[in-house]
Amino acid sequence: MFEMRTPKYQWGQRVAAQIDLFNDGSYPEMPEDALLVALGTPGEIVQIGHHEEANLPIYMVEFSTERPCVVGVMEEEIAPL
Repeated sequence: MFEMRTPKYQWGQRVAAQIDLFNDGSYPEMPEDALLVALGTPGEIVQIGHHEEANLPIYMVEFSTERPCVVGVMEEEIAPL
């Protein structure tokens, strides 16, 4: 068994997207590859999960977009505000 990697960010922390985030099929009501969140968009971490196979924290971030959406992201896709 391996040791789980400790998350770099905390629940409730304000962050910003470091890249454009596109629909990977997680939002069936939107076209695949549609832009969900633009680079620099602010958001807040609302949940922290863990990808067991890759041993990586996964962050559910509610981004402040025209239509607020929650997107699962990795650490390198966000930065603290």
